Amino acid sequence: MQNEDSAPSSISKVRAIPSDTEVPTTDSVVVEEPLEIRIRKGSSEEQLGITMRTPGADLELAAGFLWGEGFLSNPEDLIEVKVCADRSLTPRQRANVVIATVDESAPAQPRTMERRFTMTSACGVCGSTNISDLRARGTGNVTPTPHSLSTLAGFTEALNGRQAIFTKTGGLHAAVLIDPEGSPVIAREDVGRHNAVDKVIGSALIQGLLPLSGYSIVVSGRVGYEIVQKAICAGASSLIGVSAPTSLAIEIADEFGLTLLAFARDGRAKQFTSLT
Repeated sequence: MQNEDSAPSSISKVRAIPSDTEVPTTDSVVVEEPLEIRIRKGSSEEQLGITMRTPGADLELAAGFLWGEGFLSNPEDLIEVKVCADRSLTPRQRANVVIATVDESAPAQPRTMERRFTMTSACGVCGSTNISDLRARGTGNVTPTPHSLSTLAGFTEALNGRQAIFTKTGGLHAAVLIDPEGSPVIAREDVGRHNAVDKVIGSALIQGLLPLSGYSIVVSGRVGYEIVQKAICAGASSLIGVSAPTSLAIEIADEFGLTLLAFARDGRAKQFTSLT
């Protein structure tokens, strides 16, 4: 167990008993901790929600979440994102609260009441519920990818060697950003697929890379609607997943011109588009 007074880390040592020997040993598991995301605008501060995540790159996670969910209309809307500095809290408690300060001209909070709940690492934050929501936010079509399907299919190789915590624990998802030249530039891990993508997009936002025209995002798991939504909002041109896509993910990818590949393994993949 983590000490209540210490900040959380990404890996924890635990006791494990193999079924074939029943001899106790130690093992490494991924840490899952709650992260409270707050937004500050002017003199007001509100809690947006609490997501279960793997500690690390938390500021990027918060920034990416705000961007993907429509709380920012341009990068300049994000003034600052920092860990809570309330000294009445323990280091662990402070590390689990992130406060994002946004410009007073930033978009009004969409569906505020719907966001005051715990977001699990399994499902992420659904946010926009349909294509019209994204259009209403002013989201446009993405730039076509500069790469062939065969080149895109090979981008999953970027996951190799960039999942340090997964190598030790086997319990994480990963997302990697590939630049227009085909080089991996940002890689992040998290217990939640959506969090890993938010961390990558948040890092790109902080570095001034948005919109991600010509860039590709590689994800280690299933490609659902929320993952595609985040990629489109960031302006990425293609999304490549190791596992299966969903019907709504394919529909929204078609609508916004995102090249969507899934079942990408060993240099091969399938591009998915709607029949109608």
